[in-house]
Amino acid sequence: MCLAVPMKLKKKTGELGLVEVSGIEREVSLTLVPEAKVGEHLLIHAGFAIAVIDDEEAEETLKTIREYLAFGDRNET
Repeated sequence: MCLAVPMKLKKKTGELGLVEVSGIEREVSLTLVPEAKVGEHLLIHAGFAIAVIDDEEAEETLKTIREYLAFGDRNET
């Protein structure tokens, strides 16, 4: 299964960006989304930003991921 995680772009330096979610920061390639602006949410997969998404979509996706992780925690015994 492949998963892209919404993260907020905090800093942009050429084709590299610093993204953050839940206090976790990562450096990613912005090659596929050169139009990305600081403050926007990006979908991150395997070290690449693959799409710019709006805040509502980012929050809904993160909510779904959190629910999935919480469900998995309850069923591991």
